[in-house]
Amino acid sequence: MATTNDLKNGMVLNLDGQLWSVVNFQHVKPGKGGAFVRTTLKHVVSGKVVDRTFNAGTKVDTATVDRRDMTYLYNDGSHYVFMDTETYDQLELSADLVGDAANFLLENTEVQVGMHEGTPLYVELPTSVELTIEHTDPGLQGDRSTGGTKPARLETGAEIQVPLFLSSGEKIKVDTRDGRYLGRA
Repeated sequence: MATTNDLKNGMVLNLDGQLWSVVNFQHVKPGKGGAFVRTTLKHVVSGKVVDRTFNAGTKVDTATVDRRDMTYLYNDGSHYVFMDTETYDQLELSADLVGDAANFLLENTEVQVGMHEGTPLYVELPTSVELTIEHTDPGLQGDRSTGGTKPARLETGAEIQVPLFLSSGEKIKVDTRDGRYLGRA
């Protein structure tokens, strides 16, 4: 148990039997009335985001989430297989659990898997990965004042927008949180 004064970003709370991760919190002390804590919570399994307000000093139940370093091995068609880097145990995760992270997963990618009481909750990728552009149309410079973008398919099958000067076969850095092009690798 902890109080709302102990909240930190990334902390996982057990509210009404469901796990919620604290995305953002703000301690508010209005001129009139008692202080309160305004939070933005993200459901660990479904990804749903909600805003919730607690009175200051309210006790909240914290959940222990064990973050394990794992290596992505392969996809057997229905499951993604990961290996624990400490125990070398293999773990099969469903495509639903991996979610959008599958767009940026290459074999031997180091990831973190969040576990709660032996149950895998989520897969967390590094903030950026280096991927090769599998196919993109040649960029044509036109009369525009700012740099344009074009669609590109990466080696993982993901489609992102890249600048016009890039061509097929180039290695680029991609932000795994929103799929943005960050630069050449």
